[in-house]
Amino acid sequence: MSTAIRRITHADLERTVALVHELAAYEKAPDECRLTVTQLEAALFGDSPALFGHVATHDGEVVGIALWFLNFSTWRGIHGIYLEDLFVSPDHRGLGLGKDLLAALATECIDRGYERLEWSVLDWNEPAIGFYRSLGAVGMDEWTVHRLAGDALTRLGSPTYATE
Repeated sequence: MSTAIRRITHADLERTVALVHELAAYEKAPDECRLTVTQLEAALFGDSPALFGHVATHDGEVVGIALWFLNFSTWRGIHGIYLEDLFVSPDHRGLGLGKDLLAALATECIDRGYERLEWSVLDWNEPAIGFYRSLGAVGMDEWTVHRLAGDALTRLGSPTYATE
């Protein structure tokens, strides 16, 4: 039984998309996930990649993912990593792959001089919260995530909004 963490490659795209859809189902929002292989390929490997990723393998099979992008702290004046998705297939949990994926991202931060590794977790996901706290992560409970999407985003971004 061998496990490894490595950067994502083109060969991992199909399995990575499947794991993202599996994560969406776990988070009780399968209908909201519309990611395709084409979209992921463009984001990761296009002319101006804005998304990066690592995969966890077990006996050569991709069983876990960490998809991330750069953020920037204006207060610190330095980049950090925002972890968009961390997921290990249920059949492969308990092997330390989630911790290994986070350790790989922590190493990215250290190697690049970044000061933060951040992510969001659903407030009902107690197993994940407990896992993150066991690693020393601190919940930013005083911060509330806000999102503009769908009709609200379209309305605010429309040329007529400024004149309303």
